[in-house]
Amino acid sequence: MDTRKLEYFVRIVDAGSITRAASALHVAQPALSQQVSALEKDLKQRLLIRSKQGVEPTAAGTALYRHAQTILRLVEEARQDVATSGDAPAGRVSIAMAPYCMASSLAPTIVREVGQRYPDITLHLTEIFGGVLSEAIKNGRLDMALIYEPRENRGIRFTPMIVEDLYLVANAEAGADPEGKGSVTLREALQLPLFLPEDNHTIRRLVDKACGDQGLALRLAGEIESVPSLYRLLQANLGATVLPRSAADALFPDQGFTVLRIVDPALQVKLGLCTADHEPMSEAAAAVLILLREMIKAQLLTRYGMMGDQTLVPHP
Repeated sequence: MDTRKLEYFVRIVDAGSITRAASALHVAQPALSQQVSALEKDLKQRLLIRSKQGVEPTAAGTALYRHAQTILRLVEEARQDVATSGDAPAGRVSIAMAPYCMASSLAPTIVREVGQRYPDITLHLTEIFGGVLSEAIKNGRLDMALIYEPRENRGIRFTPMIVEDLYLVANAEAGADPEGKGSVTLREALQLPLFLPEDNHTIRRLVDKACGDQGLALRLAGEIESVPSLYRLLQANLGATVLPRSAADALFPDQGFTVLRIVDPALQVKLGLCTADHEPMSEAAAAVLILLREMIKAQLLTRYGMMGDQTLVPHP
């Protein structure tokens, strides 16, 4: 099986017709049909259903089409990497960031720094929750994501970068810290109704587990996965939420909010990099990855001096 046959097959499926694909490729129709027949003979499967209206892929053809797209994309990336080897990194790098994390506040800095260091790299930034994240990374639609530690997932590699304690964030008028201690036990935190993400989110799972371990009931005010909505709900003093300190500072910088460290028990969450474990990064993505690590470390050192509730995870 060679890449030319795969390219021809993909173009035929996309066109829905061998005749139209032959015209677009400037290849004789009989020659194109021979390439498909050679593929079918090689794979010992019928790949296309032919009719007067055109062609449709069989189940085997659909599977081949999906893999062929990935193979052709990797071949093109290999060509580009070899062609630009030794030059400054260039190309498109896609990064997803968890909405409830410090990383999302770094977007302006990320764009500025990448633009200054690597002017030939085009960034694609998005905020996305873990449910669709894994498939996007495995399929190559995303290069990397800065998220809280996800559930174990085949095809995905999670590299921890920092470990943070969790905090209760509430409207200052909620009276969550009447003694001015700067901290709150989990039992005390649960006196307030909480706005949390759905139970597939790492922070929600940590809170649910802690409540179960302590025999405490969670007062869930609602499941919110929109940062602007969460801000307005807390601003209206309708409940509180739970976040790492860096995320709380980034999302709730106003003095009208109280940020209290949760103790007894303390809860910790890992923020790190999520990538595909079955294929290497492009040179451009690897360069952006190194830059992201530098920026997160600098942000923590500047804001917190790396003391108390943030710990950098060393990298080999």
